[in-house]
Amino acid sequence: MGLLSGIHAPGDVKNVPVEQIDELAREIRDFLVDSVSRTGGHLGPNLGVVELSIALHRVFDSPIDSIVFDTGHQSYVHKLLTGRHDFSDLKKQGGISGYPCRAESEHDIVENSHASTSLSWAHGIARARKLKGEDRHTVAIIGDGALTGGMAWEALNNIAVDRELPLVIVINDNERSYAPTIGGLAEHLATLRTTRQYEQVLDWGKARLQQTPVVGNAMYQSLHGMKKGIKDVLSPQRGMFEDLGLKYVGPVDGHDEQAVEHALEKAKTYGGPCLVHVITQKGRGYAPAAEHEGDQWHGIGKFNPETGLPFEVSGRIWTDEFSDEMVRLGAQRDDIVAITAAMLIPVGLDQFAAKYPERVFDVGIAEQHAATMAAGLSFGGMHPVVAIYATFLNRAFDQLLMDCALHKQGVTFVLDRAGITGSDGPSHNGMWDMAICSIVPGLRLAAPRDGEQVKAQLREAVEVDDAPTVIRFPKGDVAEPLTAVRQNNGLDVLHDASAPHVLVVAVGSMCAAAISVAEKLEAQGHSTLVIDPRWVIPVNEAIVEQARSVGRVVVIEDNLVTHGVGVAVSHALRSAGVDVPVHTYGIPHRFLDHASRGQVLESIGLTPDVITTDVLARIASH
Repeated sequence: MGLLSGIHAPGDVKNVPVEQIDELAREIRDFLVDSVSRTGGHLGPNLGVVELSIALHRVFDSPIDSIVFDTGHQSYVHKLLTGRHDFSDLKKQGGISGYPCRAESEHDIVENSHASTSLSWAHGIARARKLKGEDRHTVAIIGDGALTGGMAWEALNNIAVDRELPLVIVINDNERSYAPTIGGLAEHLATLRTTRQYEQVLDWGKARLQQTPVVGNAMYQSLHGMKKGIKDVLSPQRGMFEDLGLKYVGPVDGHDEQAVEHALEKAKTYGGPCLVHVITQKGRGYAPAAEHEGDQWHGIGKFNPETGLPFEVSGRIWTDEFSDEMVRLGAQRDDIVAITAAMLIPVGLDQFAAKYPERVFDVGIAEQHAATMAAGLSFGGMHPVVAIYATFLNRAFDQLLMDCALHKQGVTFVLDRAGITGSDGPSHNGMWDMAICSIVPGLRLAAPRDGEQVKAQLREAVEVDDAPTVIRFPKGDVAEPLTAVRQNNGLDVLHDASAPHVLVVAVGSMCAAAISVAEKLEAQGHSTLVIDPRWVIPVNEAIVEQARSVGRVVVIEDNLVTHGVGVAVSHALRSAGVDVPVHTYGIPHRFLDHASRGQVLESIGLTPDVITTDVLARIASH
């Protein structure tokens, strides 16, 4: 860390001599590989933006100039250049976040880490600066697939007519998000990359000039005079960008720091919105990451930096259960199709895609389009399965409500990473999906307790053809199978009692904790019945009937406690005239800091010991 150790603020970056920039970039890459190998994290994206991040801080003056990162997982280099060198607890409790974080630094602005938002943020910031008469620049770095999101195009549509805003848009074009970026935009950017060919022609002319000055000079001058014509042939006028009225600079080699600086300086002085197209390589400088075509190096666990091999081999995860069952369903039903939003591999659709490529649609980072396209596929006679992270269902709520539910379309949403995810911080916890789904008329939601239930409930979901269905499960290793003691009107009884005083309603991944609570309560003399409703929205009438004969009801869920299954159960009991107290244990109504899943559960009291203590206190007080 020779040069890097002297970087404590953006001003220090500006003071690095030009001839030492390459050395600084090497140090940063070495630091990232070494640090992330110990903690895990988003390595590939950050190795690709080293020179770009250096150039940004040499050209602009953060925090006077606002730098907004889209897909904030590509901000590690930015953190280093703004003085944050302690990566020992990256994404861990008490350590630095894996995304921009306002609590960490005045240089961090947008920390939600949901893609395609940077242009809207930047437009608003730039407009505010203009209204206040401030001479400040705003820079948005968008890429890693984020320009496939519809919100980015809504912003571009408005930015294009705001002709005097000092706003610079940097497209970090690495051709990938988790996997290769798809769609018309990706193809257009690929076409624009061919504009570098005319530079190669000019470089050839320069070489001839050095070899044969007389002939070479005439040749070079002729080529240089043809420059605009060559550009017009090889690049269709930068297509939509310049047609929108946006100044376009590029494409630029994103690993030539001086070239990036020059492009940014040019954009900075333009006097209006300007788009800089920077071509980078994800995983640059570390062979295992640069050469791997899958998503392994996008976000990775601890690994051996010498070999690139992981230290820990992951066991079977929840996603694997869904993935395998989708392949089986695909073989049995040719109407089953799958949709993903730029996350084919993370959500487990890669096996289905390998088997049935014509029945998988990757729409890019466009959850709204995914949901409404699914409604259309359903209308056309297919049964679509939309697989996304639970946190990203937030972005498609209107489409779920108005396009799928209102029209009674048979669409199944499979929500991976539901509940507490932990280390990715507040924006990635899947803690809002059941609250959102609970207000959608006709929707049915299942929360499987183990892998066997993932498979069984997915099969049940795709049989529903007149309403949307939702299957949600958590991140990580799949839970050990929990066999029901018996079944009762659609309820699985997990812990039986002949004359129960307490009824525990266990939701999904919290079933094991619920059984532990029951055992602890019975040790204190309180007979307890534990049921898994399996389908938790809407409330099964059998729960209401069961509640008539107990003294109190306890609901345990990994969802917002204020808008979840517990609230729905309370309402169902009141509506049926069942007057028993209902105690709900879930996620509090606040954003949660990054930490491990276990640490978060401990911090919010969603553990068997804490729940049991509280239930016993409530029993004693009545």
